[in-house]
Amino acid sequence: MNILKNTLTQTNIIKMVVLSAVLMLFFSFKTANDDDPIYLDPSKSVEARVADLMNRMTLEDKVYQMNQFVGLEHMKKGNPDDDKENNDAQGFYKTLSVNDVSKMCEEGKIGSFLHVLTAKEANYLQELALKSPLKIPVLIGIDAIHGNALVSGTSVYPSPIGLASTWSDDFLYTIGKQTAKEMRATGSHWTFTPNIDILRDPRWGRVGETFGEDPFMVGNMGAAMIQGFQQDDFTGTEKVIACAKHMIGGGESINGLNSAPADISVRTLREVHLPPYKKAIDAGVYSIMAAHNEINGIPSHMSKWLMTDVLRNEWEFQGFYVSDWLDIERINTLHHTANDMKQASYLSVDAGMDMHMHGPFFTDAVIASVKEGKLSINRVNDACRKILTAKFKLGLFENRFVDLEKKGELLFTDEHKETALESARKGIVLLKNNGILPLQKTTSKKKIFVTGPNANNQSILGDWHAVQPDENVITIYEGIKTLGESKGYDVSFFNSGENIRNIKSSKIKEASEIAKSADYAIVVVGDNSMRYKWKDKTAGENMARASLNLFGKQLDLVKAIRETGTPVIVVLVNGKPISEPWLQKNIPALLESWEPGNLGGQAVAEILFGDVNPSGKLPLTVARSVGQLRMIYNHKPSAYFHKYADEKNTPLYPFGFGLSYTTYSYSAPKLSSGTFKKDETLSVTFDVTNTGEIDGEEIVQMYIRDKVSSATRPVKELKGYQRVALKAGETKTVSFDIDAESLAFYDINMAYCVEPGEFTIMTGSSSNDEDLKLTTLEVTNRIEL
Repeated sequence: MNILKNTLTQTNIIKMVVLSAVLMLFFSFKTANDDDPIYLDPSKSVEARVADLMNRMTLEDKVYQMNQFVGLEHMKKGNPDDDKENNDAQGFYKTLSVNDVSKMCEEGKIGSFLHVLTAKEANYLQELALKSPLKIPVLIGIDAIHGNALVSGTSVYPSPIGLASTWSDDFLYTIGKQTAKEMRATGSHWTFTPNIDILRDPRWGRVGETFGEDPFMVGNMGAAMIQGFQQDDFTGTEKVIACAKHMIGGGESINGLNSAPADISVRTLREVHLPPYKKAIDAGVYSIMAAHNEINGIPSHMSKWLMTDVLRNEWEFQGFYVSDWLDIERINTLHHTANDMKQASYLSVDAGMDMHMHGPFFTDAVIASVKEGKLSINRVNDACRKILTAKFKLGLFENRFVDLEKKGELLFTDEHKETALESARKGIVLLKNNGILPLQKTTSKKKIFVTGPNANNQSILGDWHAVQPDENVITIYEGIKTLGESKGYDVSFFNSGENIRNIKSSKIKEASEIAKSADYAIVVVGDNSMRYKWKDKTAGENMARASLNLFGKQLDLVKAIRETGTPVIVVLVNGKPISEPWLQKNIPALLESWEPGNLGGQAVAEILFGDVNPSGKLPLTVARSVGQLRMIYNHKPSAYFHKYADEKNTPLYPFGFGLSYTTYSYSAPKLSSGTFKKDETLSVTFDVTNTGEIDGEEIVQMYIRDKVSSATRPVKELKGYQRVALKAGETKTVSFDIDAESLAFYDINMAYCVEPGEFTIMTGSSSNDEDLKLTTLEVTNRIEL
């Protein structure tokens, strides 16, 4: 018995020794692995690093990656005592202090920040994140809509509507690429742009953020900007993630107000609003933002049909969705389609939402839904995986900090300034000229008088900009003064009032008295989109207007100066179209500069004095009055079957319109073949001649109409555009390709196809029928796409 007992004891000892050895080997191996985990090894693939990191994460860790907060400095500016309805723009968290949010970041409970406007703060947040157990960097997003303009000292390019007026996709690509560099230099990695909303109602305050009213152009320009930002797969330290927004229909709300409901048929969604998203996805966009508004009764933030059925499953979107500002909360508080934040979060994430902008309560709601078995863990895993993939590709695990000493060398560089200036030059549209422009060089010291609310301030920078250093901005007056005086003019300025909402009659009278002694008066009027002068704003985000004319007493100012007999030139600075027929009828020259950016004043002056020949064209239709709305070029055939009793049916300015200091003529278009068959591409060619005496650039356009179709089609649709440089007297042959996609539509059964029949091919200088020449193409057989 003792022998047996001793044997068992020895056996147990041996087992214990072996077990101890195994455990020691295991723990030593585990410690070695933890000292050098795969996800922190930059030599490993992104896929392997993501998989390794996710294996180490709890449910809570994963959900924290799906949540975003505003920056600490932004929080400090919030007012905890402000309970006014709808005033949530400050981003103050009433249940959390700055110290609370800092601690959450240090604990790895925040995946992303926005409204971080300095590199110093960006570095501080990354330092906090580096202290977290898993050391996951934070993804910092910013609204770099036309340059990283919310950061002081950066390049501010023309507003998107001005960029669209260049009709040049190349500018959008270049600006995206340059903006990415400036963003990374200041600590941001993710831009909430391009805005690929389709403009259908110019009362909407956000017109200036868009590329206009045409789906073809909006899609092309959005895709070009995405490619500039991301440079294919956004791998590296000079690229950022783009974000296509807002999904969907914000430009066609029921009343022109931001966030108001949109009631849009599936046909119109498919034909008008969704095509730019398809191009964005094909361009590789890695994030998409849902819209504030509901669409056909369903808040966009809980639309599974949009996020999952169409964009994910049908079009294979590989990136992640982000909510707009507090819009998951609004599923409950505004739309009333959820009982509380928990249900709202479930509905949104289950529909496909991946990241919440912004604040507390979301993470607890999602974690609870998963633990209760209501929300699939696969949905959380999918969202987390996509967000982590972005962080690895962007190189944040290895390069999370900004070099503060080198930052200044990368902002507002000569290369970026040249792009800003050139895009402003080519986006300015000459709307009228009776021969007064260009202003000629003088030896007699003629006098130019400049005035108007937008003549000498940073309104030219548009929405989504912070106050920029004065030395970085050339105002309209400064541009005219510098160039005008070099050409022999005496240039003076009078501040007639910068607050468009409150121009005083006494200032108008004083301005008109000064104008009497001038040879020319240049009056700079329009809108104010500056978000840091919120009470003065007349356009921009959340600032729509019920009218389209010049706001306040601006027209009174123009009229008073005109009555002096001094020739008046009006320069418009605005982010949305101005419908003021009186100007077209009574003012000899009218220039649409939009919001032309840092160097906009120089660009405007160069056009006024003829150093640059204007070449921009309108990416939207300008109505005569608000009563004409909806006014778009690609309307259906029955839109103007009858007439108004008190207004013309024609627009003030048609889509694609813009004048030059020279003239152009077009030959009739010729097709490479009169019939179209499946899987082939035809070409249409025509000659364009500069028939004037000044070198210029013409924007040539191609439109197509399906003459007979099973479902109604627009009277014309843009399907090609090209900027052509022509010396005086020069002729060039222009060619456009026509493929099945150019002819396709959704038929009576919502099948995407090309129906047999005749198509009218139109080429010319604008969408106006008088500016187009025609030929006919025949499709012999139905083509399924």
